[in-house]
Amino acid sequence: MNYDFSVTKNNLQKALDWLSQEYGNIHTGQANPLILDSIKIDSYGSLQPVKNVSSITVEDARTLRINPWDKNHVSLIDKAIISSDLGLSVSVDGTGMRVVFPQLTQENRIKLVKVLKLKLEEARVTVRKERERVIKEIESSDLSQDEQKNIKEELQKKIDETNKKLEDIFKQKEINVLKV
Repeated sequence: MNYDFSVTKNNLQKALDWLSQEYGNIHTGQANPLILDSIKIDSYGSLQPVKNVSSITVEDARTLRINPWDKNHVSLIDKAIISSDLGLSVSVDGTGMRVVFPQLTQENRIKLVKVLKLKLEEARVTVRKERERVIKEIESSDLSQDEQKNIKEELQKKIDETNKKLEDIFKQKEINVLKV
């Protein structure tokens, strides 16, 4: 009998996706539209991400241009970005707005790396919990000791592979944060 790892693979992929999304929300001093994914406004009775109610373009390395399709959304988007505590500055003009990413100081870069490490550890905890869940499931089954051992070895390979991918995501973001 072989163990079905489909749920495990899905849960491990969710941890990878979560970390990538969290890192996308951390700005490195460069304009990145992904940082606005977490910002939502009330549009016609429902909360909508800014990207669903406007066009977002990169003007230069530190500036995004937001052009809402409905000009009534300009003030809502402005307030949402300012209240998001992302440290972005907004200047509103007649048709839309510019979002400026401030230059990061070396002190802020070091703080950001600490935040990145905390997010990495959160993802690792999720992976460990998934490993523990599968091990409990295997040990409570009626599989032989050899089968359990083989499944645990296969599980550990998947866990190690996921942890390496998490570490690679972290290292890439760390390089982006620390480059001057």
